[in-house]
Amino acid sequence: MSNLTALTDQNFQTTVASGVTLVDFWAEWCGPCRMIAPVLEELGVDYQGRASVGKVNVDEAPGLAQQFGVSSIPTLLVMKNGQEVNRFVGVTAKGVLAQALDKAIA
Repeated sequence: MSNLTALTDQNFQTTVASGVTLVDFWAEWCGPCRMIAPVLEELGVDYQGRASVGKVNVDEAPGLAQQFGVSSIPTLLVMKNGQEVNRFVGVTAKGVLAQALDKAIA
């Protein structure tokens, strides 16, 4: 069972408005996106109840990608109470993402 939330134009703002959310901008055809997907699944489990993990398919929500200046995928944003507090571009190690989430939660 996945702990990841599919983020769309309709639910993005309400989902990231409060708390900490790791947002993954990805696409089905993106090899590096597929490589990092298991890491995001693990983080979704590890941080359940403390932070959420959401995925924005850039093909289905190009406006969100444009709004956040996403030009390469995967792009991962750490959002806290609706504000971007950290950004990673490309495949990023689980430990690096966990550290960023811990910092945002603290």
